[in-house]
Amino acid sequence: MSLLEVKIPPMGESISSGVLAKWHVKDGDIVKKDQPLFELETDKITSEGTAESAGKISLKVAAGTEVKIGATVATIDSAATAGAPAPAASPAAPAAAAKEASASPAVRRLAEETGIDPATVAGTGKAGRVTKGDMLAAGEKPTAPALPAAPAAVAPAAAPKPAVPAGARQSRRKMTPLRQKIAQRLVAAQHEAAMLTTFNEVDMSAVMALRAKYQDDFVKKNGFKLGFMSFFAKAVVNALKEIPAINAQIDGDHIVENHYYDVGVAVSTEKGLMVPVIRDCDTLSMAGIEKAIGDVAKRARDGKITLADLEGGVFTITNGGTFGSMLSTPIINAPQSAILGLHAINDRPVALNGQVVIRPMMYLALSYDHRLVDGKEAVTFLVKVKQAIEDPARLLLAV
Repeated sequence: MSLLEVKIPPMGESISSGVLAKWHVKDGDIVKKDQPLFELETDKITSEGTAESAGKISLKVAAGTEVKIGATVATIDSAATAGAPAPAASPAAPAAAAKEASASPAVRRLAEETGIDPATVAGTGKAGRVTKGDMLAAGEKPTAPALPAAPAAVAPAAAPKPAVPAGARQSRRKMTPLRQKIAQRLVAAQHEAAMLTTFNEVDMSAVMALRAKYQDDFVKKNGFKLGFMSFFAKAVVNALKEIPAINAQIDGDHIVENHYYDVGVAVSTEKGLMVPVIRDCDTLSMAGIEKAIGDVAKRARDGKITLADLEGGVFTITNGGTFGSMLSTPIINAPQSAILGLHAINDRPVALNGQVVIRPMMYLALSYDHRLVDGKEAVTFLVKVKQAIEDPARLLLAV
């Protein structure tokens, strides 16, 4: 018998253990090479473990167990399928199996909750991959029942379990390592920094008009849409160059000045908030920034983000406006010295050239460490961002 050990892979020098949150396979299943096997939650990221070989898997660790990096959690008998006759299958079976094997954690979670088989859903993702949106759309429309191979071969899908038992007044669940770490970092940031927030508002008319005018051409050339975040990323880079104190951090009794522009973009995931970093934003085009943001955001939501993706940022942008937030005071992402909070765009009456007009307005919030950044510098930084967004030509001229 040829046994291959399934081990918890290295996650980075600062991660020594995690929680095996979920198995995607059952004990005794026949797995395929590169098939996702489990989800591992650490205090920094959530990642997937995949099969290095095809064969019959034997689980050694139960879901919910804390495991060390390098620990063996299962074995795969690669000889279990050797010489076994392939089961009769319809022409669509290989494609269906591929869909199931390549499904993201979000897709598999929806499959369990709704009883919808991803193999029966038409995928709109890359190479026909089923996305979370495809699963949600499938759940909103009635589907024809599948025909079983034999009268009793297919059991009806179980109804999803309610999150809270009927009649219960409370429920309790353990915090995940990632959620615990987020909580610790947020509390520490407020205790260790002299945090202060300053506000301004920005007229989004010019950026919205620019996007509307060139959106179709942008999509035809690049294959994805032009969003607002690339404008703000460019505006932040220009402002950081003007106000270098904000592109710095405190290390003991030293001030460390950064001379590069790696900007973090907060992404909300099912596991919690993550801040993947877009490297060298000063050298990227608008399309390059949009592509990079789309890539890291997708990998964060699919559990594919790596520790390296989250390290080394000098500044963070967070957008609560996607959830309808009108105003907030974001918490600094230590050891950075500042964070920019974006909010919802709402039509509001404003005074312009002596007239009251309606404009799409957004509140901006800059939280900063007052130990390092003075009020004048913070306000000037925010004004620079506002000017660049209200007059996007400034982004081309870097003024």
